[in-house]
Amino acid sequence: MSGDEGLLYGVDQGIATITLNRPERRNAINVATANRLRELWDEIDADPAVRVVIVTSADCGTFSAGMDLKEAAEIRRERGVDVLDLVRDPFMERMRAVEKPLVAAMTGHFLAAGIMMAVNCDLRVGLAGTVGGITEVQRGRGSPWAVPMLWMLPQAVFSELALTGEPMSIERLQGLGFINYVEPTPDAVRARASALAGRIRDNAPLSVGAAKASIKAAMALGCDAGIAESKRLHVPVYASEDAKEGPRAFAERRAPAWTGR
Repeated sequence: MSGDEGLLYGVDQGIATITLNRPERRNAINVATANRLRELWDEIDADPAVRVVIVTSADCGTFSAGMDLKEAAEIRRERGVDVLDLVRDPFMERMRAVEKPLVAAMTGHFLAAGIMMAVNCDLRVGLAGTVGGITEVQRGRGSPWAVPMLWMLPQAVFSELALTGEPMSIERLQGLGFINYVEPTPDAVRARASALAGRIRDNAPLSVGAAKASIKAAMALGCDAGIAESKRLHVPVYASEDAKEGPRAFAERRAPAWTGR
């Protein structure tokens, strides 16, 4: 792992791990951490050694409490500007655009920017007994980043989260399909996320990339246009060497040797 005090990053056997590391502030995201995250998304997409990413945090009972509101108050008092004016990507849109699959390993409560990061991940694993919430309305802030949740949750449930600001149990969110797995301990959360990441890493990279891109396209375009765009996205997949290697390896009863070409 490498990084500064607030954020750790490392890559091992094709799996990158990003760890929010501010347990003394409930892993709240300050300006420095937010801007480093923005840089990391570019690095991850540009690094062929990275096949999948786990996003997690230091254990403190909270995956992330959101933006560091104490820092935000200090910035307003001392510099007279809103904290988001100092953040390069205030609503983490670059994270949503990352081409590699993202797996959230949430070892605690996930609130505000914490649930924003969960929304931007493709798979979500959380800790039993925790809660997630869009708490911005209780702090005079906003949540434009939450719009994709309309494709992830029933509208009434999303409205409850966004309008009341009250957290919801992870068990209820799992029952509604927003959370893939709920585990009993932080170590079990990380183990489940690692297992999922390993399965993704071992699949054909072009196929994985096209699958993720197709899901995003369908959310944006609707069913018929989404199918058409997905077909376009899969043209290079079917024309690749890996499309030949997969059936060949199956016939020869061995693990495929993917090249990403």
